Amino acid sequence: MIKIFGVGSAGVSLLDALNGEEFAGAGFVAINTDASPLAASSATVKIHLETKLMRGLGTGGDPERGRAIAEEQFSTLKTASEGADVVLIVAGLGGGAGSGISPVLARAAKETGALVLVFATLPFLCEGNRRQQQAQQSLEQLKSVADGVVCLTNQKVFKLIDENTSVLDTFRITGGLLIEGIRGVWQLLTRPGLIQIHFDDLCALVRDRHSESVFASVEAAGAGRSREVVEKLLAHPLLDEGRALAESDAVLVSLVGGKDLTMAEVNRVMEQISRQCERAEIIMGAVMDATLKNRLSVTVIAARHNPVAKTEMTGDSSEPSAARGATSRSGVRSIPPAPSFTAEQREQMVARHSSGGRSRRNSSKMLQAQLPLAIVSKGRFDKSEPTIHKGEDLDIPTYIRRGVALN
Repeated sequence: MIKIFGVGSAGVSLLDALNGEEFAGAGFVAINTDASPLAASSATVKIHLETKLMRGLGTGGDPERGRAIAEEQFSTLKTASEGADVVLIVAGLGGGAGSGISPVLARAAKETGALVLVFATLPFLCEGNRRQQQAQQSLEQLKSVADGVVCLTNQKVFKLIDENTSVLDTFRITGGLLIEGIRGVWQLLTRPGLIQIHFDDLCALVRDRHSESVFASVEAAGAGRSREVVEKLLAHPLLDEGRALAESDAVLVSLVGGKDLTMAEVNRVMEQISRQCERAEIIMGAVMDATLKNRLSVTVIAARHNPVAKTEMTGDSSEPSAARGATSRSGVRSIPPAPSFTAEQREQMVARHSSGGRSRRNSSKMLQAQLPLAIVSKGRFDKSEPTIHKGEDLDIPTYIRRGVALN
């Protein structure tokens, strides 16, 4: 069973945009801290996360408030996820509910044993740096707990619109792009096809990978449709003009065509995609759809490499973290050897500690030892005259000039 969760106002709106007939058999769950979007939602299950402090007004754009209330009602989120083999979470990151609740929901779903995939949008740059920072923090939290995060950076949509595109149409386009990614995964898992993808295959590819993914969906018609869809994919802005495929380590490909879809066309498309991502593990499915006569639709989800995370995960855990940090620093400074003391100085130190150190005035005066430090050149100031004030050289540290013992 597949359950689709819409989290926050943006997530609930995207959930309602899904065609119920096309996603027949899926469970739709809407979660929000604001009662108004939930009341208008068509979801079969609605979860209103509320506390007396919020008074029905939501999180006020604060992810910490969203996370706190989700943690309080963690058992409710876990119960809503039970019985699902796959949990798809749809959310807009940057605000309070979507950013705060989604990571907690992903963790609750994981504890039920479900495969958790997140489809999320990142805010436009014009929405301000606060929302940008909150979105990035939530994205990192989601990547640490979910099996995969399919991310749509709204700013990339500017490559798909022109100067006359309205704000409403722009957000409608971003929502449509995210829905195409959800549709591609849904078709792979639920529709019988020429080449069937089993649930176990999908789990083996993405489970516990904790990756951030990009995606694109294109369509072409006519005799040269197989060549045209490949050209569109390699030029797609959401795939960074094909660079995302070359940098990926796992690729999911969904081909959907009518009854006239041939095996030669499937092979031609996959051969070109495989050339772009030779190092990636690829899983592919070809689905028949009678409504797509003379047309071919291809959806690609690519999980990029994360060399930093990989290094941290594969690092030698037996090595102390302090030692690892020390080796990563520049070797400009060296640790000098311990200062040497005379027998008289050692006796004075022992006598002082044995008396409890209560009377510094009555104790014997310690001699200042000289640390065996190498003399560092002053560089271009080596020939400069010393700074003399009232007969004292101010370039010499104060504790040396005044004979202060550092003990």
